[in-house]
Amino acid sequence: MRFARYFACGLVLPVLAGCTTTGPVPGTPEFTAARVSRGYDCGVRIDRGRVIARLAPADRGRFIAANASFAVKSYKAPRLCDASERDAVQRELASLAKR
Repeated sequence: MRFARYFACGLVLPVLAGCTTTGPVPGTPEFTAARVSRGYDCGVRIDRGRVIARLAPADRGRFIAANASFAVKSYKAPRLCDASERDAVQRELASLAKR
């Protein structure tokens, strides 16, 4: 009985850990890179130079590294978006470029 309990916990805990995994934290360069990458997926025109210029100089390297990582993932498994998601991403990217 004890073994069955430990075995069940061994199966359940990794699943629960996967449920708590989230994407990049909002406000970080990695989050900005994720949104820019999603914009590319949706076909939104993005002024990447303007987005980078708005970042703090210390965060620019993190953004560029994260953006390259997301670009590779996006290239391997592109996912189209519908019109409402495209509009939402476009608004969010416009606000990132204005900061």
